[in-house]
Amino acid sequence: MKTSLKAKLPVLLFILLLAVCWEAATNLFAIPHYIFPKLSAVLQSIFDNADVLGKHFFVTLGEALLGLAFSIVCGILSAIWIDSSALARKTVYPLVVASQTIPIIALSPIMVMWFGYDLGSKIAVVILFTFFPIAMNTADGFRAADTEIGDLLRTMGAGKRDLFVKWKIPSALPSFFTGLKMAAAISVGGATLGEWLGGESGLGMFTKRAANMLRGDDVFAGVLLLSLMGIVLFAAAQAVEKMMLGHRGTNKS
Repeated sequence: MKTSLKAKLPVLLFILLLAVCWEAATNLFAIPHYIFPKLSAVLQSIFDNADVLGKHFFVTLGEALLGLAFSIVCGILSAIWIDSSALARKTVYPLVVASQTIPIIALSPIMVMWFGYDLGSKIAVVILFTFFPIAMNTADGFRAADTEIGDLLRTMGAGKRDLFVKWKIPSALPSFFTGLKMAAAISVGGATLGEWLGGESGLGMFTKRAANMLRGDDVFAGVLLLSLMGIVLFAAAQAVEKMMLGHRGTNKS
């Protein structure tokens, strides 16, 4: 416990330093609140709007988790298909990579046109953000599996199912979790963008309304909570990785 706290101490001190600099700079230079509010005002906004922010927080969190869950399922299935099919490797893989050259923000309005302003469009935008890192990292993990281990298992009579379960999956897990951690962190951005494009609730909508009214402290309060959400989702993915991979997952992180 003491070792863990000691390892985190530099980060905590750096965050404290940033907080002190933030508060001091806004007081020293008298920056208008609608441009860059005081940290104390932001924290006061979180306290004053705790009930409202709490409701919006869980709306955005639900959208991020649902979109992330769909991306995990679709990303793993796509990676398996790409790994098991030479045709998919030659056709689907390049198309998925090429799709990332299209700005996601340009595709987001299309998701709203297709799915409306309800939950479906928010989930679709989150999937646009999170599918690629999961699918590509998992596919690369399958492809990087040690061929000597595969050959050894085949000489021992392993069938396709055994090869997949005992060789491919263990080899791909570290890469999968790398993609999952990336996707978990950026899923919040996808949910927020979906809310900006059209919605009645969520932290994205809260910050948009606050910005329209030049309430800088409320905007920053929403942004801080969105950042916290991304950190929590990343930490959750990291915890699952550590639980499943043990020291190997910890070392990779």
